[in-house]
Amino acid sequence: MRLTRAQQQERTRASVLFAAAAEFAEWGYAEAKVDRIAERAEMTRGAVYSNFPSKRSLYLAVLLDALQSRHVGGFDTVPEDVAAAGEAFARVWLERLPLAGDSAAAARFRSLSVTGVFDDEPGRAVQAQLIALETLLLALRLETCRPRAARRVRLAELMLTLLTGADHLAETAAGFGDPFEVARACRYLAAMEGLDSWDPPHLPFIAPAVPCSESWDPPSSVTDAMIDGPVGLGGDGVVLFLGARRLGGAEEAVRAVRPGDSLTVVLVGGDPVEVGALVRLRVSDLALCLRRVFGPGGLGTVSGVPVRVVLDEGGVVAAAAGLSVGDDTEEAVRVRGGRIVARARGRGAGHAAAVVGGESEG
Repeated sequence: MRLTRAQQQERTRASVLFAAAAEFAEWGYAEAKVDRIAERAEMTRGAVYSNFPSKRSLYLAVLLDALQSRHVGGFDTVPEDVAAAGEAFARVWLERLPLAGDSAAAARFRSLSVTGVFDDEPGRAVQAQLIALETLLLALRLETCRPRAARRVRLAELMLTLLTGADHLAETAAGFGDPFEVARACRYLAAMEGLDSWDPPHLPFIAPAVPCSESWDPPSSVTDAMIDGPVGLGGDGVVLFLGARRLGGAEEAVRAVRPGDSLTVVLVGGDPVEVGALVRLRVSDLALCLRRVFGPGGLGTVSGVPVRVVLDEGGVVAAAAGLSVGDDTEEAVRVRGGRIVARARGRGAGHAAAVVGGESEG
């Protein structure tokens, strides 16, 4: 049977990904060669680049493909206390650690490592923002555990510091250390957590949202990355748009949103094949770990407010809000009764949109 053009393109892409996975696992990112990948796939160098514009975009595509094939089984019982949840999350995270016999290249590939892939200053800035977002998402799940706590971001920071440290050490010294001891250490960290408050001094100086009255016609459903399933955007609440270099602004909206609303954090950007793929990889990886520990329910609620995370790769949600977006985007809209009733832009936009009072919504 003759293949359609789309089917042929998909087959070519799959062949390139298969060949690239073997190349990166053998040589690592830095030493891998596109010419060898083309030879493995029995294609020309031009055919590889026609599907992937750079070696970096190809590497990220391979990691995303590997992530999708990972084991997704969870625990029989969802941990309810924070100490047990801390240990369970660590155990899932540490499954990526390389084995003692792995080569350095295979070790980095197994752990979905992007070490050395984004080593320029813009890339480092994005990764710092990604860590801030990952910390918040883990913290929101830990905050639902007993004993309930208003904020567990510091705990999440400590856990991710320990886990990523174990991950990086294992890349360079495969087989060193005991992952069960690291997981137990995360349990101890969770059990001995200290006070954690939210009172940033800049909040009173954030520019207020501007009242408006505009149509709001979002897609009928989008995918919440935390549940890997569809959600609607038609209800009242705040929609926060964050570029890859502004992801740390999510918590300002999370802590300010009001009961009865919803909060949707929409991740946007200007470069879907590299920076966008990195964001998708890291957020999807963390979300998979959280689902395996806590079940398919997503982040749950913060003060009764459902929180969703949307990867707006096609820009359809941003277009519905009338936004032109990039990696430095930080904008928010408040939606009420099917209309946009306030807009905010710049640092703290999510907070500004969340605290808009009914009397000032136009």
